Amino acid sequence: MIRTYKFKLVPTIEHIQTIEWSLDMCRWLYNSMLEQRRFAYKRRGLSLNYHQQATELPSLKKEISAFKQIYSQVLQQVVKRLDLAFQHFFRRVKRGEKPGFPRFQGKNRFDSLIYPQAKPSMFQGKFLCVPKIGDIRIKIHRQMEGIPKTLTIKRKNGRYYAMVTCEMEPSPMKPSGKRVGIDLGVKHFAVTSGNEFFPAMHFLEKRLRKIKRLQRMVSRRKKGSNRRRKAVALLAKAHERVANQRKDLAHQISRSLVDRYDLIVFEKLNVKGMVKNRPLAKKITDAAWRQLIDFTTYKAEWAGRK
Repeated sequence: MIRTYKFKLVPTIEHIQTIEWSLDMCRWLYNSMLEQRRFAYKRRGLSLNYHQQATELPSLKKEISAFKQIYSQVLQQVVKRLDLAFQHFFRRVKRGEKPGFPRFQGKNRFDSLIYPQAKPSMFQGKFLCVPKIGDIRIKIHRQMEGIPKTLTIKRKNGRYYAMVTCEMEPSPMKPSGKRVGIDLGVKHFAVTSGNEFFPAMHFLEKRLRKIKRLQRMVSRRKKGSNRRRKAVALLAKAHERVANQRKDLAHQISRSLVDRYDLIVFEKLNVKGMVKNRPLAKKITDAAWRQLIDFTTYKAEWAGRK
């Protein structure tokens, strides 16, 4: 099974400059490959694939020597990311859904560098050794288990993180012989069939006044200005805080359920239909029931529960 760990990075100014430059170069490569696919289909009727575009990377490095400063597998992952975007596009077309054609990535919209072959040797005490970037200080707040497989350097709201995917064996828990049904709601986030109540915290509602103020601040700023960029960053951090609070609550409740019950049953809800109720739509969205179900599901699989 796969488990992903997220650690905060503390890069130096030189590291930040290298990461930002690498992200810009990878974004340029993504957009160039996308334009190549569009041109080939419109003018020649050809559909390019990952292999055809990935084989052009060596010649691209000869023409643009700057790409030699970026790890080769990171460039391959950029091409693979574009190929996946087209695969999802064709899948949605086949299913009759809204297609959503792959689009060009604007500035600050390409936020991750993927290293598909992570190794334990990359982790040297308090430092993470990233190829072509250097040794970056990392805050490992929990012990990793399993064998590292991939490493992703991610930029989010002015901070930098390392996402490490590890492969490891599941660890089944001792059967408890207990079962439980879960009712999800707005007044109470979750209620068990044993009359255990988990209160709804309404994280968005509590910070809505501040978020609205920041939204007004963004709308008043001139587009492209430094003041607008700063306001957008503040608004993004406010939303991130709400999302982290929701996630933390879902982790706590899902862990509590999986530790105690062999079988956990959630009621089936038509959330898309429920959010059409305008007076309750915001509270339903704020509750994030799907997140609780997803977290409980993967924890249950890991622990040998259902």
